[in-house]
Amino acid sequence: MRYKCGNCYSIVEENACPCCGADPLKIMCLEDHLCTCIDDVSDGVRYCPKCGDAICPCGSHDVVQVSRVTGYLSDVSGWNQAKRAELRDRQRINIT
Repeated sequence: MRYKCGNCYSIVEENACPCCGADPLKIMCLEDHLCTCIDDVSDGVRYCPKCGDAICPCGSHDVVQVSRVTGYLSDVSGWNQAKRAELRDRQRINIT
């Protein structure tokens, strides 16, 4: 089992980061890896077929997903599981 530190993005085998001391760490999805992209913002959202988390175009799970709700930007990581599932299931269309 591998873990990823949310503070320094180190990938470690134990449940406490030896680099920054963060504890506990998030269990990594088998498809996750360190981000190698140079993209800062991506408008197309893709989701991991294994765990359902948002993923970067390179396949990394190091994504901060933001959504606009009633005019305010909100970090999706603070949402409950049902609200994130509703966001993932939305149909996106281009009206231009």
